[in-house]
Amino acid sequence: MDYKLELILLPVEDVDRAKEFYVGRCGWGEIVDWQRDEHFRIVQVDPPGSACAVGFGIGLGVVAPPGSTRGLHLMVTDIVAAREELVARGVEVAPVRHMDDGGWREGVHPERKNYESFAEFADPDGNLWLLQERGHVPQ
Repeated sequence: MDYKLELILLPVEDVDRAKEFYVGRCGWGEIVDWQRDEHFRIVQVDPPGSACAVGFGIGLGVVAPPGSTRGLHLMVTDIVAAREELVARGVEVAPVRHMDDGGWREGVHPERKNYESFAEFADPDGNLWLLQERGHVPQ
C-alpha cells in the first residue's frame, strides 16, 4: 500500500496575499483557485518538481492560527542556486547555513553532504519553510 502525501494545508490570514506570495513571488504553479461562496475558498499551489501541493483558503477546517506552521522542507539539489532564485524573485531568504560539530555555521556544508545545508524563509503570515540540499552534483 502506498501512502502518498499530496496536499498540506497552511493557515493563512489573507488568501489573496498568500496566493501572490506563492505564485507571484515564489514562482509556484497554481493548481486551483475555487470559491463556492464567501465562506469557502480553496487555493492549491505546487512548488516546481513537487508531488505535494500546498493549500490554503477559507472554510477549510484549519484550526491553527495563521503563520503557525514550521519546518516544511523543500529539498533542492543546489541550495545556493535555489536561494539565489528566490531572492531574485523578491523572497527574503536567510543565508545558507549548516551543522558542524554540534553548532550552526554559515555557508553550505564543506563536503555538500546530503541533508546538511539549510536556508529558511517565511510567507507573509510567518509560516516557516526550509530549503534543504540533497543530491548536489558538482559542476
